[in-house]
Amino acid sequence: MAGKRAIPLVDLTQFTKGDEAARKSFIRKLAKAFREIGFVGVINHGIPKTLVKKFYDESNAFFNLPLEKKLKYELKGLAGQRGYTSFGKEHAKQSKVADLKEFFQIGQEVAGKGAIRKEYPRNVYVRERPQFLATGLRLYKSFEKSGAQLLKAIAIHLDLGEKYFDAWIKNGNSILRAIYYPPITSEPKSAIRAEQHEDINLITLLVGASAGGLQVLNLDDEWLDVLPQQDEIVINVGDMLQRLTNNYLKSTTHRVINPPRSEWHKPRLSIPFFLHPRSEMDLTCLPFTVTRTHPLHYPPITAGEYLAERLREIGLKK
Repeated sequence: MAGKRAIPLVDLTQFTKGDEAARKSFIRKLAKAFREIGFVGVINHGIPKTLVKKFYDESNAFFNLPLEKKLKYELKGLAGQRGYTSFGKEHAKQSKVADLKEFFQIGQEVAGKGAIRKEYPRNVYVRERPQFLATGLRLYKSFEKSGAQLLKAIAIHLDLGEKYFDAWIKNGNSILRAIYYPPITSEPKSAIRAEQHEDINLITLLVGASAGGLQVLNLDDEWLDVLPQQDEIVINVGDMLQRLTNNYLKSTTHRVINPPRSEWHKPRLSIPFFLHPRSEMDLTCLPFTVTRTHPLHYPPITAGEYLAERLREIGLKK
């Protein structure tokens, strides 16, 4: 008998293809999940299974390259925002011990000659895997499309109008990250695969990892295992959305724990998409979220300023 789910489950086609009653039901369930635990599972999300598998395969092949070859794609001065970041570089903001992971990041590619194009570094092409970047960019666009629908639903719930986030996420500073947790070969010095943290962005979309380990912290301070079903993606609120809504929507603490010792030899691969707005988006708390009983929690800041602050906190930016 299957255990109780740690997070709610919703069907995105209720919103994208449903009638008015179905759309309202979806928005209500999504908003409830984002208020109460900050996480939700989504089925029928529109992200092709074949594309996910292809990117998993390409990512695995990249991380299995010799270290000296991977290090060619670690670029100084980019705070890990493009290309490879080697093992032991990133840590949670409250921790001084690095997570047990390495990763590769793919960012926005702006079509045309808009001024924002100059804000983004070029993506990193991997010679040994000619299809790695191209596959990642296709998956990036698929995540962007599904993420935009989820933000439309949230905007409706907040009475902001369905298109509130559209202009901010068009050519936004989103990141597709392939995270590789290598086999554990010796007793870790207090580190786990990913120490407890909250995400920086508006929302995160995560396709099922190659192994378990993801846990979320609920309102009762209990760590719950998140075990996505087949073809389910996991969505969570990031700090930017929590900040914008003055803590109305919850950016939940989560972590990736180490496997049992008997499974230390098994690596783990995870593919999150961090949906960011453009850097000029104002994250000042929405006026209607500030009341006498719910005072202002955050000073004004832009998305770009907040990202830079958080990258310094987690050790990627000097």
